[in-house]
Amino acid sequence: MSYLLFLVLIIIVSVLLILVIMVQNPKGGGLSSSFGGSGSQNLGGVQNTTNFLDKSTWGLAIALFALILLSNFAIPRQNSVDLRSETEGIINDREVLETPQALDTDKVIDSSN
Repeated sequence: MSYLLFLVLIIIVSVLLILVIMVQNPKGGGLSSSFGGSGSQNLGGVQNTTNFLDKSTWGLAIALFALILLSNFAIPRQNSVDLRSETEGIINDREVLETPQALDTDKVIDSSN
């Protein structure tokens, strides 16, 4: 469910980012020049439209990057293997080997004769 939410948010942010980029004109003739004035105009209380568009582009790009990274943790994993339980099963199923008896140092054979 959370993965679907991330996908919807990624699509919404992507569309908004595309719209903001399409409104801009790299030579200063985008949205700011279409409302008359070259530099500072008052559009909805925003003093500088190009500055607002630049900040919104960066903000949407960072939000998109963060959503993509966070969505990785929400991906449903159906074929995941629990390594801990598998390792415990191997350890529990193995045969117990008998340890060899310690050597008795009193019965060391002298091979120098």
